[in-house]
Amino acid sequence: MLNPKILIIDDETSIIHLIRMVLQKEGFRHIYTAGTAQEGLRLLERHGADIIVLDVMLPDQTGFELCPKIRQMSDAHIIFLTARTSDLDVLTGFATGGDDYVTKPFNPLEIAARIKARLRRNNAAPSPRETEDSRSRYDFGRFVLDEQAGELTVNGETVSCPAQAYQLLLYLCKHPNIVFSKAQLYEAVWGIDGMGDDNTVIVHIRKIRERIESDPGDPKHLVTVRGLGYKLLKEQNR
Repeated sequence: MLNPKILIIDDETSIIHLIRMVLQKEGFRHIYTAGTAQEGLRLLERHGADIIVLDVMLPDQTGFELCPKIRQMSDAHIIFLTARTSDLDVLTGFATGGDDYVTKPFNPLEIAARIKARLRRNNAAPSPRETEDSRSRYDFGRFVLDEQAGELTVNGETVSCPAQAYQLLLYLCKHPNIVFSKAQLYEAVWGIDGMGDDNTVIVHIRKIRERIESDPGDPKHLVTVRGLGYKLLKEQNR
């Protein structure tokens, strides 16, 4: 993605100016800004977007309300910008279609770093091994993840899975029976070392468990290793 389109939706002009200035210094050229949800939708329809920085508190509706409408139009990577940091707020953001979030007050360089990390992952050329892996089918008994088809099947039925949760599950499927800390998972899937919030990983682990576990409250496949992190269990003979 050589010239990504970045859409910033925030009603604080000072924040928009700050983010745009930093992004321009980092070499980004196609930056669009909106101060309301409706204006953001109009710009998205007119120009499209690869990355959207979305404020939660907007004058005409919340970012949580706007996000599903964006998802009907675009699969852009959505970074929520919010001062609300409770678990419920974070869960709501991801549930409505967000991919990541940054809390206020923030350093605009963090926004730039997250955008660049996302673009690096999109632009990375697959190695021969990765190309081979892309044809892989990961069978864990109760569920099967088919990477080539981009499908998650649970008990024989196809189950929808948000993009970021899918990428996290795919990473775990490729590395079964290995314990990963939250920081390791964030770096591997979101692409930024040391800049993730634990809640991001926790929420997506929960999303995965809701899909692959018969009882998400008592997981048998994606388990917590107390004090260390998470691992996806697989019988060695599978």
